Amino acid sequence: MGEKVYALIKNRNKPRLELFSHRIIDWQQQHGRHGLPWQGADVYRVWLSEIMLQQTQVTTVLDYYPRFLARFPDVAALAEASEDDVLALWSGLGYYSRARNLHRCAKQVVLSYNGAFPPTVPELQALPGIGRSTAGAIAAFCFAQRAPILDANVRRVLTRFLAFEADLAVSAGEKALWEEAVALLPHRHLAQSMPRYTQGLMDLGAMVCLPRKPLCSQCPVQLQCAAYRNGNPERYPVRTRKLVRKAESWWLLLLRDDQGRMCLERRGAKGIWSGLHCVPVFGESAQLALHPALGHAAQKKELPAFLHVLTHRDLYLHPVVVDVCAGDLESGEENWFTREQWQSLGLPAPVRKLLDAA
Repeated sequence: MGEKVYALIKNRNKPRLELFSHRIIDWQQQHGRHGLPWQGADVYRVWLSEIMLQQTQVTTVLDYYPRFLARFPDVAALAEASEDDVLALWSGLGYYSRARNLHRCAKQVVLSYNGAFPPTVPELQALPGIGRSTAGAIAAFCFAQRAPILDANVRRVLTRFLAFEADLAVSAGEKALWEEAVALLPHRHLAQSMPRYTQGLMDLGAMVCLPRKPLCSQCPVQLQCAAYRNGNPERYPVRTRKLVRKAESWWLLLLRDDQGRMCLERRGAKGIWSGLHCVPVFGESAQLALHPALGHAAQKKELPAFLHVLTHRDLYLHPVVVDVCAGDLESGEENWFTREQWQSLGLPAPVRKLLDAA
């Protein structure tokens, strides 16, 4: 594997590499996406969009992005907010560690940089929640730096263009692809070319170079694409380690008192839904049956079970609504929330939907 990878790097054809960036830029100007609200925006808005777009579709982010900006219009406002305020607006967007790191990052930018994001990749990458690809996107879009990105779409474009055989599940393969990504960057007129080129790679991966049945006839680098010439674009990127999915069943106890309040608790710092408020969760129906609340239940109702899909887990959720008198339980007053109160908390999306319907 190593010999193939480093042969790519050693035997670069400079005119071919420059042609690649020119064609990506020209294609983006004519066919790429131009109406996204964070395009051409200040660093704060670009950073926010890049964090939201990690493992999330653009259509989903377009719903959350304006609401988030309305509540936190700049980095100072975000830094001053409580974590619960941030998580509440993030609720439903998933990957909640992004929201916690977003909050931590805002605080650090205000504290260490007086509210102005630093312009270099190493400085950006040192901030919470910003990896190399996100740092590269911010540096390219906002500071015209020759900085590569390697999100999922861009990996697909580059590995197909190069017929890149290295296994991206291995660190040496990933490192080699980063070197190729650097070699493909534009060299001239960076203020215009870097934002356009970076956006063009993202657009090409999202609109043309699809994971399945890529639209090769619409690709601006079709004739130079090694995978297309070999007739096997769907072979790339190469990744031998596949995602191992697991299934779990959770019983959710929706405790409702005689004042219409719901009993919620904050989950621990690790694991699924970490740091969010949630109804009590049990791994087995037998565990739920032993809960003291069931001995004081005025009414108990089991709701239909449903599937909630996460990146690595299929959660089969079994909600049970139990009406009780709050005074009969040991749960402290701080665990009971009115509808107005819990609507402002960070809650997992399926739990929020259950509470909305309760």
